[in-house]
Amino acid sequence: MGRLFAISGVTGMTGNELVRQILSGESGDHIIGFDNFYASSIDTISDCIGDERFEFFEYDLNDKEQMSDIENRIRNAAPSYDETIYINCAAVVHTEHFYHVYETFETNVIGMNEFLLQAIRVGAAKYINCSTSEVYSMNSWNEEGGVKESDYLTLSTAEHSQRTSYATGKLLTEFFMKDAVDAGKIKGCSIRFANVYSHDELYPKHIIPFIIDSLKKEGRVVLLENSRKNRRTFLNNYDSCSAVLALAQSDDALDGTAYNVATDEEVSIVDLVKMCADRMGIDDPGIEFSGFRKADPERRLLSTEKIRERTGWRAKVDLGSGLDECIRNYMKG
Repeated sequence: MGRLFAISGVTGMTGNELVRQILSGESGDHIIGFDNFYASSIDTISDCIGDERFEFFEYDLNDKEQMSDIENRIRNAAPSYDETIYINCAAVVHTEHFYHVYETFETNVIGMNEFLLQAIRVGAAKYINCSTSEVYSMNSWNEEGGVKESDYLTLSTAEHSQRTSYATGKLLTEFFMKDAVDAGKIKGCSIRFANVYSHDELYPKHIIPFIIDSLKKEGRVVLLENSRKNRRTFLNNYDSCSAVLALAQSDDALDGTAYNVATDEEVSIVDLVKMCADRMGIDDPGIEFSGFRKADPERRLLSTEKIRERTGWRAKVDLGSGLDECIRNYMKG
């Protein structure tokens, strides 16, 4: 009969690619998705709107009446499918919002938990909680293949930077997830994504679209002072979404714990600018440094051993190919 998916934040970077991957098969899967267009638009799923297997609603995760409607729709549809899977992609992201405690808390913490409780009430089989590698804060790398999910954390506090409020909020959702699974209410897990990027991001807020947009418009990029040293790995959203679905299909992996989803292709931010410029035909990109972000680790390198062992998942899109895709999209605009 297929699976019934309930997806929040469905037009966002993770949500819209999930829709595409779910609908790409010949199965009888069905999606009920919603978004309030906080940082996205209907354009990201325009190619899927006409598919009868996908129902979209312009709803807000924090609107009780609208969420009640989603719950009723799931209840009515669920008997026609083998299982119901909730995936929470709704989140207040972008670094400019990390410092807004109330704004991130309402959606990332309260909204996530209410969506989880809804999944439990309707008898959903599984719940996938999209978390973040920001939870590693100042302990986000090591020399042995990256930090593991079981490693202890060294977190910045309000004394250092309000930025960490985003990370601690997401970390709290992982406790909600683990508690629900331990109590036998549902199967599920949390996913700690690392530096996800997409070719169809609406705004040039994350570093890759920001660099491409800056080079396109001005031929130069203004980076934070942190970027003189910072190194990161970057995960294409095709791979982040394939990881979500790999976990959703692996019952034994849904033990309430967290899974790192990342690549090990580490690059400095300065070299990232040069990679983009080279692909855009810019021989000598101007790089300036201005401003400083507190509680920003020099590296973020995660071990993906756990998800690879439990699901067989592997990232398929290398950074060069992903940049080519992003640049083609931005140059069209």
